Parts: sequence; structure tokens; C-alpha cells
Amino acid sequence: QVQLVESGGGLVQAGGSLRLSCAASGRILSINVMGWYRQAPGKQRELVARITRGGTLNYADSVKGRFTISRDNAKNTVYLQMNSLRPEDTAVYYCNAVIIADWRTSDYWGQGTQVTVSS
Repeated sequence: QVQLVESGGGLVQAGGSLRLSCAASGRILSINVMGWYRQAPGKQRELVARITRGGTLNYADSVKGRFTISRDNAKNTVYLQMNSLRPEDTAVYYCNAVIIADWRTSDYWGQGTQVTVSS
């Protein structure tokens, strides 16, 4: 069974930094896209950043220049370095991955990690 386990959330003051990690485990053959989404109270879940296996990047306009996504294919892990955090970045952050496991391609989600930025 494939699992995504996130870590690194917490409380930080505006202007501070946090680094999120998400490790995939299980009978994984290959991981295509890995990414981070977030959901603030009362709002829809939105894409923050994603990275393909080949390294193609996509960022939400609101985080460009402040957040950096990266991945370690050998460790099946994706990271999100978040700098210059703002109160509006407060949300639950979810890891997402498109994984080929047991010869099937499926979409997987982590359990979410809370990021709170105080003003």
C-alpha cells in the first residue's frame, strides 16, 4: 500500500521560513508528478507547486520567488522550501503524487500538515 507522509509544518512569524517534506513509501514502481497543495479555512484547495520526474516546475503566482519545490527521486521525497512567509500562506498543506504502483497509476494524497504564519 502506498503512503505519503508529510512533515515540517508549524507556527512561524511573518517573514520566516519553513521546509516541508513528503516521503512516499510502498510498492512503488515510479512517481510522475509530485506536488504541494494547500487549503485555507473556507477556501478551496489550491495548487502551490509541483515538479515532474524530469524536473519541470510549476508554481502558483502567489508563491513565485518565495517558495521552492524540489525532489529526490532516489528517496521518493518531495520538499517545499517556504521563505518570506506571509499570514495569507496559513493553510493546511497537502502533498500529492501521481504514482505507478502494482502496475496502476493512481493519485495519492498525504494527511496534511498545518502551516500557520502569525503577523
